[in-house]
Amino acid sequence: MHRRSVFLLLVAVGALLALGVVMLASTGEFAQDAHGRPHFFLYHQLAWLGVSVIGCVITSRVDYHFWVKKWLWLYCIALVLLALCFVPHVGARINGSSRWIRLGVGTFQPSEMAKFAAICALSWWYSQEDRVEREFLRGFLVPLAGIGLLMGMIVIEVDVGSTALIGATTIAMMFVAGSQWRYIITLIMIGVGVIAGAIISMPERMGRFMAFLHPELHVADAYQTQQGLIALGSGGITGLGLGNGRQKLLYLPFAHTDFIFPVIGEELGLVGTLGLVLAYIIFILGGVSIAVKARDRAGLLLGMGLVLILALQAAVNLGVTTELLPNKGLPLPFISYGGSNLMFCMCAVGVLLNIYRQGVSEQEEEQMEQLEMALQAEKRVVRL
Repeated sequence: MHRRSVFLLLVAVGALLALGVVMLASTGEFAQDAHGRPHFFLYHQLAWLGVSVIGCVITSRVDYHFWVKKWLWLYCIALVLLALCFVPHVGARINGSSRWIRLGVGTFQPSEMAKFAAICALSWWYSQEDRVEREFLRGFLVPLAGIGLLMGMIVIEVDVGSTALIGATTIAMMFVAGSQWRYIITLIMIGVGVIAGAIISMPERMGRFMAFLHPELHVADAYQTQQGLIALGSGGITGLGLGNGRQKLLYLPFAHTDFIFPVIGEELGLVGTLGLVLAYIIFILGGVSIAVKARDRAGLLLGMGLVLILALQAAVNLGVTTELLPNKGLPLPFISYGGSNLMFCMCAVGVLLNIYRQGVSEQEEEQMEQLEMALQAEKRVVRL
């Protein structure tokens, strides 16, 4: 199964990337900000894909312990990059949010770096000493304070979605590390309170939340989600055919980014959407199998953290576009247009591949099982 896990992972990632390129070719030319060039977003995404594949190859060759040991450097770099978002002529403010840094040829979203830094920091912290996760101070307050600083920098950028994503991943990693339930439940309650406070203090986010609860009373704020549901409903079982979608014709805003899933449903139907969900399930199964066969605790936590954050991001995007969750600005991993997120996703895949290369082999696993069976047999003999 260990060998199959990497095959499943790569097949799922390849299928998702291929679907993303095809759907971007179908939707990108109708975007309002295509600058009059039909394939503007497609060409940019292909360029980012090439860079991301290189990043995947590099991270697959670098020992994953390097990222865990250098967590403090990654953490500090992430903080600096997040701060640069507010520097005039360096940071870019788009649609009321200061989430990007100008690179001349494009923009970069530092919150993607913060995701990786947070996972590496938590992996290092919970792999240093046994039972540290059971302590209130070192197992709960200290890591919460460290990750909370990153989350605070992101939330003031008006990026509640990424903040909630990092918070949820932190809770999940604490669970994997073995933290006590009362700490996890407390953290969930704190997280819900912080997110609720952020939503209340931001009129735009409050409007989206009210539109989720009462779309008929907040037509303007619910417009995007409603158009997405129309697209999904129009596709039926087999879809209208690739390229024949109607909602992308300026009816559905951001059809090439956060709301690309409804276009998939409209053009490829239920068959396409279920295939997409199946690809994510296969990716999760392959990634979790790699993580649990890691050679040490750091590899387990790092691998699980990367799989969890991508799985949660996909789940949130699917939930938003099907009106199961309030509208959040999170792209669909490997699918949506966006170079920063694609780079993070591919580098995460590279790290998982490195964890697989150093993981416990099937032969070693069989030897461990045989040794465990022999020890159990000896114990039974001693009891007799």
